[in-house]
Amino acid sequence: MSSTTTDRTGPADLAGPTDRAEPAGPAAPADLAALAERAGRELEEATPQEVLRWAADTFGRRFCVTSSMEDAVVAHLAASVSPGVDVVFLDTGYHFAETIGTRDAVAATMPVNVITLTPLRTVAEQDAEHGPRLHDRDPDLCCALRKVEPLNRGLGGYDAWATGLRRDESPTRANTPVVSWDPKRRKVKIAPIARWTQQDVDAYVAANGVLLNPLLWEGYTSIGCSPLSCTRKPGEGEDARAGRWSGSGKTECGIHL
Repeated sequence: MSSTTTDRTGPADLAGPTDRAEPAGPAAPADLAALAERAGRELEEATPQEVLRWAADTFGRRFCVTSSMEDAVVAHLAASVSPGVDVVFLDTGYHFAETIGTRDAVAATMPVNVITLTPLRTVAEQDAEHGPRLHDRDPDLCCALRKVEPLNRGLGGYDAWATGLRRDESPTRANTPVVSWDPKRRKVKIAPIARWTQQDVDAYVAANGVLLNPLLWEGYTSIGCSPLSCTRKPGEGEDARAGRWSGSGKTECGIHL
């Protein structure tokens, strides 16, 4: 089991068992970019476990998994090949109680180290500066302040990060590489389940008893912040992410742009 750590910006003082090799230090961005390009080609047909083992072996403690706590699939996969792996969660201050509960359950029951990142300002402080319900009036700015900036800050001590993006989730994610170069953050970005379908995810969850956010059982298919302008249940025939920022034309929070 592991402890949840709040408002961390890197893994330097992280506690917890690991048998991963320690890289000498951060690699040069040019070297990382070339590595990502090569790995993207060579690992396209690899299993998620093989992709994650490559990441853990290559980057050691300078590798982490990010999770929205919609489910614990990627965290579970990573822990199966690299116990003690860092799992980074963004607490925006607007999450459903079920999402925070899923994070706490992951931290308490899985061999991972959950790190909770928080924005620079509380919701009340943001309201005082920008006015209330910024998520309704300017969702891009709200996401930038409460998601993108904390993640950029929190990934500072890593060379590579893994995400649960899948190609079947939406048209905007249809070309997601398994391994790629993240030029904005100058890090290697890994999507180990990019080639999986929802059926693959469901099968893995059933076979391994993986933790799921309870909201999935209530009809949500993509879970973000709790205001209705951010997350609603999709209608019949809509894609899995249709309930995110519904009616605004916004399709991504900015983390994956």
